[in-house]
Parts: sequence; C-alpha cells; structure tokens
Amino acid sequence: MREKIDFDVLFVGGGPASLAGAIRLMQLAREKNINLEVALIEKGAEIGAHALSGAVLNPIALRELIPDYSDKGCPIETVVRGDEFIYLTKNSFFRVPFIPRYMHNKGYFVISLSKFTKWLGEIALELGVNIFPGFAGKEILYASNNKSVEGIRTGDKGLGKDGTPKSNFEPGIDLMAKVTVFGEGARGSLLQDIAKKLDIFSDKMPQVFEIGIKEVIQLPENNYFSSSKGNDIHTLGYPLDFDTPGGGFIYEMKDNRVALGFLAGLCYEDPLFDIYDEFIRFKSHPFVAGIIKNGKVLQQGARTVSTGGYYTMPKLFVNGALFTGGCAAIQNTPALKGIHASMKSGMLAAEAIISAFEENSFNAETLSLYKTLFEKSWLNEEMLEGRNFAQALAKKGITKFVHLGAQYFSKGRGIRDGLSTEDDCTTLKHVKESGQTSAEKEKKVIDGTLYVDKLTGVFLSKTMHREDQPCHIIVHDTNICVNECYEKYQSPCTKFCPGNVYEIETDEKTMKRRLKVNFSNCLHCKTCDIKDPYRNIKWTCPEGGEGPGYTVV
Repeated sequence: MREKIDFDVLFVGGGPASLAGAIRLMQLAREKNINLEVALIEKGAEIGAHALSGAVLNPIALRELIPDYSDKGCPIETVVRGDEFIYLTKNSFFRVPFIPRYMHNKGYFVISLSKFTKWLGEIALELGVNIFPGFAGKEILYASNNKSVEGIRTGDKGLGKDGTPKSNFEPGIDLMAKVTVFGEGARGSLLQDIAKKLDIFSDKMPQVFEIGIKEVIQLPENNYFSSSKGNDIHTLGYPLDFDTPGGGFIYEMKDNRVALGFLAGLCYEDPLFDIYDEFIRFKSHPFVAGIIKNGKVLQQGARTVSTGGYYTMPKLFVNGALFTGGCAAIQNTPALKGIHASMKSGMLAAEAIISAFEENSFNAETLSLYKTLFEKSWLNEEMLEGRNFAQALAKKGITKFVHLGAQYFSKGRGIRDGLSTEDDCTTLKHVKESGQTSAEKEKKVIDGTLYVDKLTGVFLSKTMHREDQPCHIIVHDTNICVNECYEKYQSPCTKFCPGNVYEIETDEKTMKRRLKVNFSNCLHCKTCDIKDPYRNIKWTCPEGGEGPGYTVV
C-alpha cells in the first residue's frame, strides 16, 4: 500500500520556475489570508544540485518577487560592466562592433544557478513551503476520466538491478494536489507523458534544443578581467561551421573565477559531431586560451536548453495542472537567457492558482487565467520578439542572416512569421551523405587540469548513481543500435553524450557489436532522448537524490 499525502498545490522540479512560483504563491496567500499547504519536490539530492545555466540574470523578475534581494543575501557573483562580442576564426578573432540590443547586459548579474536556486529554496522554506529534495516524479496521477491531473507518484527507492525490491526498499509516494505545477526544465519526462494523454502540443511546432557544456575555472589573481572593459563575453564562429547554430560564453565570477561554456544546436547534421570535442577546441582557441591560461577546472556540467520559443510552447494549462519554465519552452532565445523568464512564468502561475482557490475551481477553464496573465506580461513581449529566432538560426547559408536581419528590425516577425522547424532527431545525415569520415580531427592536449576528458568532467560534476539499480536509460531495441544505426550514423550516441554514457564494444573473436550503457555517468542532460535518430532511447528519472551534485555552476 503506497502512502498518499494531500497538498493544495504541488510544484514538480526545484528550478527557478517552481521556486519563484512557490514563493509568489505563499506571498499572495498571506496577503489574501488564504491557508495553503504547498509542496515542492526536486529529484536532486538538494536544491541546486541539478541546476546549471550560463548564467547572466536579468533581474527584472527577481526585483518583482523579492525587492530586498540584496539585504536577503542574494548570491550575485558580479555585475556586468560591459559586453564583448567576439567572432572566432580558426586561429584568430575580431571584435564585432555591433552588439544586438537583446544582448546588452550591462547592469545585469552574473550568478551561479546552483547557488541562486539554493538561496531561493531557503526563502521558500521560510515562507512555509514543504520542500522535498531527493524525490523524483516518476508517474502522473490522473483522475478516473484520464482528463485531469491529480498529482504525481514519486519513484521507488531500493530496487535491485533486476527491478526486485532489496532489503532497504521504499515504495514511491502518491503526492496529491488540487493544482500541480510542472517546472521540470528542458525535455521534462512527465511532460512527455502528459503530451501523449492530453495532447498539449497540438498544432505546435516541435520543441528544439541546444546542448551546452559549462565549467567554472579558477584563474590566477592577475587575469584578463583585471583590466578588461567588459566582463561578459559571447563568441560566434569557430569551432562550429557556418550552418550549425551555437557559440561560447565567458563570464567573470568573484574570487578570480570564470564561467565558461559552449553550446551547439541539436539540429546539426554531421553524425560524427562530438559536442565535447568541440568544447575542447573552443577552449583551445588562442583568444579563449589566453583568457583562461594557468587556470584550473573546479566544476563541470552539461544540460540541454529548449530554444524553440513561442511557437513551440505547449498549451500552458489543463485540468489540475500548469506548465512553467524550460519544459514549456519559456526562454528568451535571442538574449541567451531563461532564468528571469522561468521565474516570471512561475509567478504568473501562482497568481492564477490563487484566483482558482478563491473560486474553489481547478479545472482548465479557471486555470486558463495563467495564459491570460502571460499574454498581458512583459514575458509575452520577450517571447514574441524571439518567436522565429531559433528557426532562422537553423537555416543554411546566407538565408540565415537574411531572416535574422529581417526579424531584428521587425521585432521578431521577419520575412515570414511562423518559420517552420523540425525535430532535432530528424536532421542527421547518413555518414556517406555527410561526406564525413571517422578520421580524427586535430586533437588538443588534455592536461587533466585546465583541459579535462569526459570522464574527468563527470567526476568534477560530482555525478553519482547507485550502480545496482535498474538502468534509468531505456534503449528499446539494441539491435537497431549495433546494426542499422551503426551502419548509417556510426552510433551518434557515443558522440553527442557529454558524459560517455554510450559505448559500442566489438567482440574480437566474433566481431559482433554490443551497446554498453554506463548510466552511472549520466549528467541528466537528456540529449540522447532528443537527438537519437530512431527515437530508440528514452530517458527516465533514476532513483531520487542521484545524478549531478552541482554547487558553483
């Protein structure tokens, strides 16, 4: 018999959307003298353990939510004093004289999202939110008509590798709520289930993503930022080709640390594209290497970002549930920012929930106030300006820049409003068609200190999984992996995964291939669930409390 706990409101996910939403809900409940039991679950071992972002924070939502954030000890690393926009060629660079308006960050904050969400969690606790870290949402609980969300079931703990209970087995708990708010982040696994049941993506464009790798690097006392005009650097160009969206960033942090990261659109076509190799090439470029020289990597992590924007957002409400933040594609893609957008979406959801409790009605019609509030907010304006941006970036050749230029001057509309996009899993060319070979590109030196390999990166992410549990990465048919996928694409999972989760082993005697899944390396980035050309891989939550242990990224 599973334990069942009733709440008024349940937030799923411990990111900025859920935390800001829970805080705003408790503020409104106090103002209106409404007594609410509010819970928030987080699959990481603690709030912030799975939180990773660039991260430059536009403080607009923070100022609305917590006006005295400075007095409350908000963990700000640095304030942006100036922007630098750099185009990298293979061996050189030049400064772009024109910085797009949406990338003007002067006065914004550089933060560590893991520190920031931990701080938000402390404020939520003070307001009375019941926070449960180490609990993964595993299953949606629907009403008997299968048209209403009634809560979620957390994952079982203490299962053996074969799925049988061990001596320390703990069954999952049914967390029931009048309203469940989903803030799972990009490619939310529970949202995928709701999409199948309640058709929330009907008439929407496919969500598209970028994969990003980030490090925090300790620099010597005298470094680039000691005398630079700007402390917020974005790069375009090398090592990506002209047709692959993406770029790098370098942000100054306090205590002579730097946040360095690299992202690439998962719409890339080359099946041999290895995001980690590209990341090392980016770091090794003379411009970047000059900034981080004599440094040491302190922490590394990886995550996908939902970049499709306005036309890829799901329906934001159903009976008993709302969708916020990255899982709902709420991201200001042109500005490369999602934290303030996620926070605002959670805050708007809180306003709709309070109204629902005042009416004592939690159906879709009542909760549709969330969409109404969204459409009247500054967040909607931001989303509209970037509504065709990712789609334009995915275009090839000069067409890309024609679309981007037209969008810039028309505040997002461009030449054609509603530019089409396609699922990232459909864009890979066959190895022969791509013209690529398995020949190694120029390899850069891995020194174990400033330039580390994939497995060292996993170690530095503090990722841990109990190895004698069921594998949380489901490969439906391994025969596809070792035969058809290998022949056509050379097993792209072995390249797009930044944690070295997937390996193809070949028996020396029989020459038969076998897929090896090192699920304990999983960084929970979910790239495999997005990019696999056969949709043969499904990412699910492992036992609660496992995965990365981020503290400074």
